[in-house]
Order: sequence, then C-alpha cells, then structure tokens
Amino acid sequence: MKIRTLALQCSTLLTLCVASIAHAQVTVSDPWVRATTSQQKATGAFMKLDAAKAATLLSASSPVAGVVEIHEMVTQDGVMKMRAIPDLPLPAGKTTELKPGSYHLMLMDLKEPLNAGQKVPVTLVIEAGQQRHEQTIEAEVRPLNSMPAAQQHQHGKH
Repeated sequence: MKIRTLALQCSTLLTLCVASIAHAQVTVSDPWVRATTSQQKATGAFMKLDAAKAATLLSASSPVAGVVEIHEMVTQDGVMKMRAIPDLPLPAGKTTELKPGSYHLMLMDLKEPLNAGQKVPVTLVIEAGQQRHEQTIEAEVRPLNSMPAAQQHQHGKH
C-alpha cells in the first residue's frame, strides 16, 4: 500500500513538473484589449508571445466573451481582410506579436462593454511538444484609440 501511494505521489509530481516546464516555455508580455462602445459586440486582444521552444497557440477563451478566435489580417486583391485561423505557430526564440492589423485574438459575443482600466482574464491553450497547457493572463483594457506601447512612443516623434 505504501509503495502504491508513493508511486502515485511521484507520478503526480512528475506530471506537475512537466506541465510547469511546458508552461514556462511561453512568456506573455504587454497583454491588452481594446475598449468597446456600449453597442459593440466584438473587440481585439493583443500581446507578445515568446516561446523558449517551438510551440503553438491552439485556442483562447475569456469569461467576457462567448467566442474567442485567433485571427489574422491579410491583403487579398488589394483589400485588407480579417479571417480566423485554426492555430498560430510560436517559433522558438522569436517573439510573435499579436497586434492591430496583424495576428490578434478576436473576442466576440461580448457579454458587456469593456471599459478602459478594466482587467480581462484571457486563457490561452498552448501546445509545446506533446504537452498542452492553459495559461491565464490578465489583459488591461485600453481606450479605443490605443496603439501598442512601442508605437505610442514612436508616434510622439512625428
């Protein structure tokens, strides 16, 4: 009985360690969500994702939205279009930026308006190797006219 209990504890500890290692492989920085108007039912979430090892963003969810999709902006026949993609590869050692006009998370079927200063939980489902894990972040809601922090600094230099 003691051996079985010890084996179960070791197995549980190993599972937690592997999940922790996979979790540490993707770092999220500067997460934010664009504020909405009272009638608006969708908005974008943006952030930087740094993967220590090759990984894939499989999906996302948030309690403020009925649906969250990974989207990209593409130009087709001279027209910029937004479309959902099934997942987003995160190359090892490179920053993947989710930003306006590019890759982003689309929060749709919003349950309430999102106001500047609010914090929105977003759960990312990431696969690294054969391990899947969930990583929940808190994204700050920024005003409707917000740009990424780096662009705000450059914008003032014009």
